[in-house]
Amino acid sequence: MRLLLVEDDEMIGEPVVDTMRRAGYAIDWAHDGREAELSLDHDIYDLVLLDLGLPEADGIDVLNRYRRRGGNAPVIILTARDAVESRIGGLDAGADDYLVKPFDLDELAARVRALLRRRTGQTSPVYSHGDLTLNPATHEATLKGDALALVPREFSLLQALIEGPTRVYTRSELEEKLYGWGEEVGSNTIEVHVHSLRRKIGAEQIVTVRGVGYRLKRCE
Repeated sequence: MRLLLVEDDEMIGEPVVDTMRRAGYAIDWAHDGREAELSLDHDIYDLVLLDLGLPEADGIDVLNRYRRRGGNAPVIILTARDAVESRIGGLDAGADDYLVKPFDLDELAARVRALLRRRTGQTSPVYSHGDLTLNPATHEATLKGDALALVPREFSLLQALIEGPTRVYTRSELEEKLYGWGEEVGSNTIEVHVHSLRRKIGAEQIVTVRGVGYRLKRCE
């Protein structure tokens, strides 16, 4: 999953980025409203964390323009504006959640997980597909009830696949979900991750659709 943080305060942004990366998300960081709008033009984000008091453009204006042009990623507003009118304005502008600063980072991570589940139509906190289960909250995955020892990139790859189990993901789509700005991605990086994950969950679990990409095998 790839997130966009829009925040001009380094003391707030750095721990948010660290927390989200430790949780297995790729995350980019825009420091002002203009940079945020340029980033959102790419339409590659699964969720946006948006401050309101931004240089260059107010966060509500960024959100309004994003929604008007069809942007549909969930948005969590992160702001010091705690008046009821501000909360109502943010939600009416198209935000999905509203968190007042200072906030607990674990609570933020839980809200991110909840919105991502909702986006994929998942109600349970644990994803299941055939013999596979995956719990983003605890960062645990199992195969036939046995724990899988997955490194972070393998876990993120499996999460991407299990959240859309019938969808075929191209290599570029998986790169966008697993890597943020400035992270080096080799020409065969995704293939290496797929190969490594197959060794741990079984080669038959991940199907290669020739000329397109990868998906999980269909459940019987």
